[in-house]
Amino acid sequence: MKKLFIFLLCLLFSEGYKVNAQKNTTKYSEDFYKATEWRNIGPFRGGRSAAVTGVAGKANLFYFGSTGGGVWRTTDAGNTWENISDGFFGGSVGSVAVSEWDNNVIYVGNGEKTVRGNVSSGDGIWKSVNAGKTWEPMGLKNARHIPRVRIHPKNPDIVYAGVMGDLYKSSQERGVYKSTNGGKTWNKKLFANKDAGVVDLIIDPNNPRVLYATTWNIRRTPYSLSSGGDGSALWKSTDEGETWTNISTHKGLPKGIWGISGVTVSPVNSDIVWALIENEKGGVYKSTDAGKTWKLINSERKLRQRAWYYTRLYADTQDENIVYVLNVRYHKSTDGGKTYKTFNAPHGDHHDLWIAPEDNQRMIIGDDGGAQVSFDAGINWSTYMNQPTSQFYRVTTDNHFPYRIYGAQQDNSTVRIAHRTQGRFIGESDWESTAGGESAHLAIDPSNNDIVYGGSYGGLLTRQNHKTGETRAINVWPDDPMGHGAEDFKYRFQWNFPIMFSPNHKNKLYAASNHLHMTTNEGQSWEIISPDLTRNDPSTLKSSGGPITKDNTGVEYYATIFAINESKQEEGLLWAGSDDGLVHVTKDGGKNWTNVTPKKMPEWMMINCIEIDPFTKGGAYVVGTKYKSGDYLPYIYKTENYGKNWRQITNGIGAEDFTRALRADPKRKGLLYAGTERGMYISFDDGTSWNKFQLNLPVVPITDLAIKNDNLIAATQGRSFWMIDDLTPLHQLSSNLVKEDVILFKPQDSYRMGGGNGRISKTAGTNHPGGVAINFFIKEKEANNPISLQIFDSNNKLIKAFSTKPNKNKKEETLKLENGNNIFYWDMMYPGAEKVKGMILWWASLNGPMALPGNYKVTLTMGEISKSQNFTILKNPVSETSIADAKAQFNFINDINAKVTEIHKALKNVKKVRAQVKALKKSIKENEKHAGLLTYADNLLKEMTSIEETLYQTKSKSNQDPLNFPIRLNNKLAHLNSLTRIGSYAPTQQAIDFKNEINKKIDQELAKLYDLFDNKVKVLNQKVKDSQIDLIQLD
Repeated sequence: MKKLFIFLLCLLFSEGYKVNAQKNTTKYSEDFYKATEWRNIGPFRGGRSAAVTGVAGKANLFYFGSTGGGVWRTTDAGNTWENISDGFFGGSVGSVAVSEWDNNVIYVGNGEKTVRGNVSSGDGIWKSVNAGKTWEPMGLKNARHIPRVRIHPKNPDIVYAGVMGDLYKSSQERGVYKSTNGGKTWNKKLFANKDAGVVDLIIDPNNPRVLYATTWNIRRTPYSLSSGGDGSALWKSTDEGETWTNISTHKGLPKGIWGISGVTVSPVNSDIVWALIENEKGGVYKSTDAGKTWKLINSERKLRQRAWYYTRLYADTQDENIVYVLNVRYHKSTDGGKTYKTFNAPHGDHHDLWIAPEDNQRMIIGDDGGAQVSFDAGINWSTYMNQPTSQFYRVTTDNHFPYRIYGAQQDNSTVRIAHRTQGRFIGESDWESTAGGESAHLAIDPSNNDIVYGGSYGGLLTRQNHKTGETRAINVWPDDPMGHGAEDFKYRFQWNFPIMFSPNHKNKLYAASNHLHMTTNEGQSWEIISPDLTRNDPSTLKSSGGPITKDNTGVEYYATIFAINESKQEEGLLWAGSDDGLVHVTKDGGKNWTNVTPKKMPEWMMINCIEIDPFTKGGAYVVGTKYKSGDYLPYIYKTENYGKNWRQITNGIGAEDFTRALRADPKRKGLLYAGTERGMYISFDDGTSWNKFQLNLPVVPITDLAIKNDNLIAATQGRSFWMIDDLTPLHQLSSNLVKEDVILFKPQDSYRMGGGNGRISKTAGTNHPGGVAINFFIKEKEANNPISLQIFDSNNKLIKAFSTKPNKNKKEETLKLENGNNIFYWDMMYPGAEKVKGMILWWASLNGPMALPGNYKVTLTMGEISKSQNFTILKNPVSETSIADAKAQFNFINDINAKVTEIHKALKNVKKVRAQVKALKKSIKENEKHAGLLTYADNLLKEMTSIEETLYQTKSKSNQDPLNFPIRLNNKLAHLNSLTRIGSYAPTQQAIDFKNEINKKIDQELAKLYDLFDNKVKVLNQKVKDSQIDLIQLD
């Protein structure tokens, strides 16, 4: 009875805790941080595309679909690309089709055909009727993968969707779907079975009543890939897709199990049909009677290797003997498909091809490097180094300044890229390849930023010294697994096996197979510090692929440790999570391990990320996915007692937004960021509730996250790297603060360096804007009250003021803002020299100096409300100059600008005198009577003009005129400003000497001018008064 009472009491307490947990949610409206933006830093190096198209008759217009990054368009033949799906949809695109009848009509089928280990599903059909300006969803939301969309050539309302369906489980949503009302409704016209969907679909270019389709039985599990089986077939329709006939048994086609197949029809001769078939007797088959009979004409392995990833072929649009087959490289036949020559595009692994109907030299190809355009049938191609569609597996950073971001790009190299530069953009010169290969985790030596460790598939692990250019292989166990199943190996290393340095011991590097390995001598030797921490179920360790073609690269190697982490707060506390659903912890550096798998967590979960709670000893977060088992739910678990108890914390995350990554903000307890298949989420209450944190981030799978220096960095699967530069406003939000109508957040400490000033490029990454980010919130602007920002130095001296209603007399600059959250970037620049409208100067600066490192204050004012915050400008830590140098430069530029201002004010007064003399002369009607006055005025102007022309080249009227008319004193002094502000250096002695020398000349001329102002101008004024001339005369 006593035990029962205790049990009920515990149950009551538990239920009470759940209720309280629900009540103790902390949410802040996005209105308070909506001005925060993600920026895409690149790299601009294309990622996988399996969907390309051009438009007949429009030579420079092409589209491609990225397998993670939405739809892209070029109007300049591939020189630049722009995304046209952002704001509507994103993620994995399987097909793009443009109506021949009306080029404004575009259909997109989401979900790629390239079903590799990092494949992403889509969300149905999207349609545009204005060439991509806007889009609407058109159903088939649960189709998952739509590798082909075909539009009737004479009626854009008749459209076909080839639906491959769910890769991970049986479903009825597969086959060929047809719409006759522009996608409003769909009818399934072809269905092979619940496991085989459509992989290829084509309309006969000469007869839209005739269509061909291929179906494919394809299945992925967490540990296997199967290509082929019941339902894989070739089909034909002769009534616009209403009914279909399985023609796989027609004479000449192979018997036995079929896998994937592709089909194409010659636009020149509809009787010629080619099919590329995965089969024991596979290869290129050709029919010359529209599919009635067939003949195997080529069985070369180069055309059908790794069939599940390729198997597409394309008939030339103008020559019935030319056919293309895509594979690692692409192959071209000019004899009807019998023999092939092999060619290279800029990247390998080709998946789609479009050839212009009117010009068979014009084409676009899609591959693992994005899309490339050719105008000479593939002799030359455009670049893929202008597409920010890279797919990254993981992300980490180093301690360099500015710090660099590291990741491994799918089907390319690893990358380390600067997160900011002193230039306008982050270009190709700002990144380089580093250790490891395409599937790597990366780890940077904590003691040396130039030594990087990187993994790759096959258990490859390399150490790269960027300073010396040397690379060393340090595989934990150098047994090459290619072609073998996981059961054959001593250690199982996953395609994306984790490595990391200990945060507590700078020379301790971990690497994980099914065991955890450790080295303290840079990989010279390794020690096993764990038993097998997986289920080690033999049924999951078989060879992958089949039933026709095996495929063992390490992607499907299962029962491996997939995530590791070590606590910074508790030495010896390590966590490990396996891809088959186990979580282990050790408190003694690996001597003893405990299975702490959450009891309510579904089995066979892939543990993708483990994050240490920075505020709670024994606290950790575990992120898992089960999408490869057909379960798309998000899974995040939290423990506060070393895994003894767990609670699931996914409330608010979308039902199909399965989670891959989580990071806990080290500056604010309970502030979490989660990366999911469809974007970002944020929690302010330790996961009790979540809100979307998408902001301007496109819809894209988030594969990993990193926090560095109050920045948040996201690795994406299809849009390269994105980051937020300032998380500090999120740290400052509180229940009391958000009640206020005006909020000024404390600005983040900012480095004294330049940036991109918000510029965006189509070919390079967006740089840090530079300056100081001033983040503030205005609930509602008051119509009659200006809103101002004022910047003060440490002595409370006003530097600059910005206002919604600027007072020009006070030299206030314009402040633009909206109701709600705003970010204003102060460029750290002091006021410059006085400007003269229309003045032409050659290589001269009138700008003020950059603020010195030190403390400053910003004040936000609206009516009677005024808020102030202090902030700090930091010295660039890699600059070789001292603060004393910067101060000398600062003072020197101010001195130059003071003198230039003096010149320009004097010149403005000359203009005033000239204008008034002109008015005077116009008002004098009796020239003889006032001849003396006129002569005096003319002589005065001549003297002033002589001085003016010494100070400034008045003949210069356009920017290149100074090459014809020599520059004068003000230009020479302002040029010294331009020279001095290069870098942060103190002025040279010769610069000082030159300034002193030219200032003497300037002062001599100004003295003459001031004498004229003080004396002869006064005399002229007196003469005018004595003459009793009426300046204003009426007719």
